[in-house]
Amino acid sequence: MDNRPIGFFDSGLGGLTCIPHLMRELPNEEIIYFGDTARTPYGSKAAGTIINFSVEIADYLVESGVKMIVIACNTATSIALDVLKRRYPDIPVLGIISPAAEEVARICKSTDNIGIIGTKVTIASEAYKEKITQYNASLHVYELATPPFVSLIEEGIIQDRIMDLTIRRYLDDFVEEKKIDTLVLGCTHYPLIKKNIASIYPFLRILNPSEIIIDSIRDILTEHDRLAAPHEKINNFYASDLSDNFVSMIDRIFDGTSYTVAFKNFDNEEDERDARVYIRRLHKDA
Repeated sequence: MDNRPIGFFDSGLGGLTCIPHLMRELPNEEIIYFGDTARTPYGSKAAGTIINFSVEIADYLVESGVKMIVIACNTATSIALDVLKRRYPDIPVLGIISPAAEEVARICKSTDNIGIIGTKVTIASEAYKEKITQYNASLHVYELATPPFVSLIEEGIIQDRIMDLTIRRYLDDFVEEKKIDTLVLGCTHYPLIKKNIASIYPFLRILNPSEIIIDSIRDILTEHDRLAAPHEKINNFYASDLSDNFVSMIDRIFDGTSYTVAFKNFDNEEDERDARVYIRRLHKDA
């Protein structure tokens, strides 16, 4: 047994969509989460920049004593996964794309038309398409970049006509022309608009990698004998820019349980110290 925390990171609040599934399936596990909210979105940035950001955050998680790193960001997974695996050979590093691709290949048939939506970088990498067809070459996979979705979600524009119109603007022609019947949410922010998409396209089978990845986390922890035993725990969340939406989402996830939220700025230690004094007021006890 290993009661050290699992480290998660994402470009912003999107990776938080993994956490409720982890809490339900692996309730003994403790979490350290880092959301790079000051530098989101990653999906329009250069590959070298994404790698630098990912290494910086992963180093911080390793210094914090995590037993495993989960890249809860499709963009960072598509660009930085292999770099982080080489950098930390003694720590399991899991990206969000492979578990989802394997599940798609398992449940879909050659008559299905599979749509992948994600950021520009994720789609340009063709990481999903390559992985899915690697597992099942008979599948028809179509990809579409949907750049505005992350920014709108980070701003809290979700249950809003603007979001629905943006979804229709990007997906109407794609779904119709490619005859899409299965849609993969290729960005961990997108589960937050899953209900919007399902309402507009009720005939779609929508797959959520944020949920699918939990089985792979369990398998890796089991393989390395690192599953946690029941223990008193506090889940810790860090953001490079503490937005109200980030804190509100954590509040909804952890209502009634213990957690801390803190500001972590890689550029200015003085700002970090000042922010921590303020953030301590957000500590919530069961």
